[in-house]
Amino acid sequence: MQIIRRLEELGPALNVLRQNGRLALVPTMGALHAGHMALIAEARGLADGVAATIFVNPTQFGPGEDLDRYPRQEQDDAEMLEAASCDLLWLPEVEDIYPAGLATTVRVDGLSDRWEGEARPGHFDGVATVVATLLRTVGPDVALFGEKDFQQLAVIRRMAAELHLASEIVGVPTVRDADGLALSSRNAYLSPDERQRALALPNALASARRAIESGEPVSMALAAAKQSLVDAGFLKVDYFTLVDAGSLEPLETARNPMRLIAAATIGRTRLIDNLPVVMDASPDR
Repeated sequence: MQIIRRLEELGPALNVLRQNGRLALVPTMGALHAGHMALIAEARGLADGVAATIFVNPTQFGPGEDLDRYPRQEQDDAEMLEAASCDLLWLPEVEDIYPAGLATTVRVDGLSDRWEGEARPGHFDGVATVVATLLRTVGPDVALFGEKDFQQLAVIRRMAAELHLASEIVGVPTVRDADGLALSSRNAYLSPDERQRALALPNALASARRAIESGEPVSMALAAAKQSLVDAGFLKVDYFTLVDAGSLEPLETARNPMRLIAAATIGRTRLIDNLPVVMDASPDR
């Protein structure tokens, strides 16, 4: 695997990769885990060459968030990527992404406004701007993102479509530990006790999905799910709701396509997760 640190070396290295055919990009913020490796594996099946980036993007962290303590493990990450047959790793500097005097920010109205956008003002402006820059700079045929950050995926898809970026945006299903907790770099912040109690989040999503798919009123299913998080010791529930899977607008009654999305804090760690919900359209329902 080739490791690129200087921006002027990136173009020639990418040109070599493109000679083999399609190029895939997996953007990350490092602290890699099996979820990221699933993105690399999917990329290997969709393209002839695979590039990854590691960049802890400062503009998507708000005041008081965990930019300074966000886990950084460059050597371990590089070894994982090489073992997964990634061809190229780009480690941009901040000035590569945000050169001095930069006056342009990418914002996706509508999809960015609710949920994570409300809980973390400015977050999706930082996401959209950095991803647009990475896609423009690398120019992949396909770029892969995890469905765990479902709203982020929707924002990136809209941004790429409306800016006429040539890269196909592919979502990859959430990877979970054996007990059901969605893999996340922030799981490293959890104490053993918090890690165990954090299981209430995927369990609440699964229970709410069963209830809604069985015909229980959405409001009752959501109320029970939120209460289960409080009972498990979550200190704050930013949202736990059923949304239209395309527009991300809240749904009061079940209607395909839809998604349960949630964000809640246990200890000092804020976790997000989501699950698809599908109503059976058979005549006997």
